[in-house]
Amino acid sequence: MTNALSIAKFGGTSVANYEVMQNCARIVAGNDKTRIVVVSAAAGVTNHLVSLAHTPMTQQQIEETCQAIINIELAILNKLKDKDAVEPKLNDLLDEMRSLAFHEEILHRDDLKDQLLSMGERMSSLMFSSVLAEQGVKTMNFDVRKVLRTDSEFGEGAPQIEEIEKLSKQLLAPEIKDAIVVTQGFVGADEEGRTTTLGRGGSDFTAALLAEALDAESCEIWTDVTGVYTTDPRITPAAHPLPELSFEEAAEMATFGAKVLHPATMEPALRKDIKVFVGSSKEPEKGGTWIVRDCEHEPPYRAITRRKEQVMVTVKTPKMMYAQGFLQQVFAIIAKHKLSVDLVTTSEISVSFTLDNPANSVAQRLNKETIAELETICDVKVEKGYDLVTVVGNNMQTAVGVSSKILAAVSDFNLRMICFGANPHNLSFLVNETDSDDVVRKLHTALFE
Repeated sequence: MTNALSIAKFGGTSVANYEVMQNCARIVAGNDKTRIVVVSAAAGVTNHLVSLAHTPMTQQQIEETCQAIINIELAILNKLKDKDAVEPKLNDLLDEMRSLAFHEEILHRDDLKDQLLSMGERMSSLMFSSVLAEQGVKTMNFDVRKVLRTDSEFGEGAPQIEEIEKLSKQLLAPEIKDAIVVTQGFVGADEEGRTTTLGRGGSDFTAALLAEALDAESCEIWTDVTGVYTTDPRITPAAHPLPELSFEEAAEMATFGAKVLHPATMEPALRKDIKVFVGSSKEPEKGGTWIVRDCEHEPPYRAITRRKEQVMVTVKTPKMMYAQGFLQQVFAIIAKHKLSVDLVTTSEISVSFTLDNPANSVAQRLNKETIAELETICDVKVEKGYDLVTVVGNNMQTAVGVSSKILAAVSDFNLRMICFGANPHNLSFLVNETDSDDVVRKLHTALFE
């Protein structure tokens, strides 16, 4: 496999309509190294599919939601130069989508949900392949399910790395010799050929997995921002894009709230030392961020992230004094209820830990049962209304003055659960959600302006 191979991934806003697809096609046609393109569903389509898969609806509501998706797809189809070649294939996909949406078991069967959720990517890859062909390049639309093998955990399929590599070299590698392959992100299949999905942000992950399988030189993530910023530019206009990041820094940022990258994307890239680029498909000329193993500069402060809706749980017992096994019991209960713990601080008689709370799913799982079980061994206090702010950088626990500069910048705010020293790349703390914008702005001023 030639090492100069590059894989390009385009997100939902980059394939939202015919005009933005043309931008992306020009980016692909302009880079000889790009032989594989991974696309998300057109913006808006996945949200409609999620509603169909998870929300009880009347027949009329299902019909209206299907129609909303059909409208998005037909708006693209009607502008294609080779519309007649694409239309029958699109109609087949729309028929499949409708029959799944109206399936009486759709709300109760995870395998059907994944089949339905895969439709957005399957349609946008068909369309994008045609738009790319208009640029005068030979293309083919490839079904990623042939190579992206996962386990049978529907909704959150775990990639089978060795199988993906074997199948990609066997089925995908020969195709890219004489055509640019357009395929689907987010979608996979188990060994029985049943459609699975990789969970949220799965298109980035798909691109990185294929790059790993084919020993690619780079993986380009094209989105709607010009790279990874020092912090969320919606919080402060002073935020600016970073020319480079290390894999470790990028992984920390993704884990602690930076929305540009999916945390799992870094794993395949790190395993095979594949450079990752993040840029804007609307403004490719502005460049973007390269994520690499070793950066030229490794400053103590690189970026600030914010993750909203954190839940803090404090467990306390006088019995914990010198008690062996208390922590083990607490975390065994947490694990049993499939909750993921982020930060932990301990004192002699109490332990506090945070739980990420996207869309309140944690609040639902951290239910009366979990609390009741913890209360058999300790007092439990659950607090909400916090955001997690993290400063990401390098050698933070050994560089003199790093922590004092950060803490001095936010001395006017009440901080909870400061976590520092376990890792050279971050310092994290909880703040009241009403303060978090101000905290990020103050930190950004002190560290980057």
